[in-house]
Amino acid sequence: MKITGPEIGTPCWAELGTTDIAAAGAFYGGLLGWTPEQDPNPEADGYTMMLLDGDPVAAASPLYQEGQPVAWTASIAVTDADATARAAVAAGGTVIAEPMDVFDLGRFAVLADPAGAVISIWQGRKFHGASRLNETGALCWIELRTRDTAGALEFYTTVFGWSVNAGDGYTQWGIGGQDFGGMMAMGEDFPAGIPPHWALYFGVDDVDAAVAKAQDLGGVVHVPGTDIPGTGRFAVLTDPQGGAFAVFTPLG
Repeated sequence: MKITGPEIGTPCWAELGTTDIAAAGAFYGGLLGWTPEQDPNPEADGYTMMLLDGDPVAAASPLYQEGQPVAWTASIAVTDADATARAAVAAGGTVIAEPMDVFDLGRFAVLADPAGAVISIWQGRKFHGASRLNETGALCWIELRTRDTAGALEFYTTVFGWSVNAGDGYTQWGIGGQDFGGMMAMGEDFPAGIPPHWALYFGVDDVDAAVAKAQDLGGVVHVPGTDIPGTGRFAVLTDPQGGAFAVFTPLG
C-alpha cells in the first residue's frame, strides 16, 4: 500500500541498528527485494535507506551506543516529538535518546516503556517515513512481547492514544478502527534473559520460501513457518548479524 503521508499514532518506519550495514543490505536485499542506498553525507555516518522499487521502506544504521544490541526498531508517527517524549516519561517510560532533528527531514526520539521495550517516535517534516506499508517487502505488523501486559496497556493507550482489541490470549493495537499491531505475554517459552521488545513483521508472498531463502543467505530460523488460524502464516528469523524479525503472509 502506497503511503502519501503519516497516519499519526501508527508505525511509519522500520530501522535496523547493526554491526554491518553492507551485509544487512545484501541479506535483506536478497530476501525482501530491497536496494540499499547509503546517505553520502558524512554526518549521516553510513545511514542506509532500503528501497523497494525505488520507494523507501526501511533503513539500516550503525550502533550508536555502547552495549546497543543488533535489533530492529519501529517508529511511531507523532505531531510533536518533544511533547510525546514528555508524555512517555509522565506515563512511567524513559527517554533513551532525547528528541533531536535529523537535518530538515524530521525530529525523532527513542523511548522505552516501563518494562523496557524500545520504540522510536518520528515527527516528519520533509520525510514522513515509509512510502509503502502492508505489502510484500514492506513492514506489515509490529508486536510487543512483554511480561507486563497490564502496564503496557496503560502506557501505550496514554502516550499514543491507541485503541485496544483484546481477544483470547492476544491484544491488538489500533488507531481509527484500523489495527496495525499486537501484544503477547512472554511466558515460560521465552528465556529469562530475553527482555521485553517489539517484533517487526515484513510481508512476503510465501513464508516457507522466505525461510529457505533466509537460511541460504546466512539467517537463522527461530520459529519455522506457522499458521495463525484465520489470519495467515508467519516465521521468526534472525539475520547473520543477529537482528530478529518476522515474515508474514496473509490468507487469501
